[in-house]
Amino acid sequence: MKASRIAAAGAVAASAVLALSVPAFAHVSVQPEGPAAKGGYAVVDFKVPNERDDSATTKVEVNLPTDHPLASVMPQPLDGWSVKITKSKLAKPLTIHDEKISEAVTKVTWTATGKGIEPGFFQKFPLSVGQLPEDADELVFKAIQTYDNNEVVRWIEPQKEGAEEPENPAPVLALSAASEDGHHGSTAAEDASDTSSPAAKDTASAASDTDTTARVLGIVGIVVGAAGVAYGVVARRRRVDA
Repeated sequence: MKASRIAAAGAVAASAVLALSVPAFAHVSVQPEGPAAKGGYAVVDFKVPNERDDSATTKVEVNLPTDHPLASVMPQPLDGWSVKITKSKLAKPLTIHDEKISEAVTKVTWTATGKGIEPGFFQKFPLSVGQLPEDADELVFKAIQTYDNNEVVRWIEPQKEGAEEPENPAPVLALSAASEDGHHGSTAAEDASDTSSPAAKDTASAASDTDTTARVLGIVGIVVGAAGVAYGVVARRRRVDA
């Protein structure tokens, strides 16, 4: 009786742990590559998972916010996808670097030229955007995901404060405060990632040398260890024979 009770309790505990470990239902999201500071520029990735077992995602539309329009929007080329930029006239022109901007990108559409996002996979769609607003803490994007069976999922529902996450939440980009020195964008990060610069080449060379040294030391350690084992075996046999 005690054993059965213990087994039952264990099953309940295991079920609870499994329930807690199950990840939240995946949805379209947006994350910056580095900081997304107010008043600056950033590269952001729209992560689109395939949530179907028998269909591939063949089109992704991202609608940019009209309450805080972005004057600069540039997509990164992606193998297997074509991209279309849609611009619209602004009700209130923007002034950036003493230049008036009367229109802005309001939608970016990626269409698969191959298999698209197959079941069990996800795809990131990068955009370089700016200038980010200085009077907002976040930007809300609305995304539409289309499958090859013509099913359409609209990720457009806003998150209400204090409420549970909606079934199809809209991607939200959180904006960080600008640094005190007035540096807004991700220029420093982009410069650091430029492997064509001499400093980057020196860093890469040093890292390569360190890795090579570590590998050589590892091999030497293995050889020495093997020799030690062999010596121990021979010594033991000699003792037995003696």
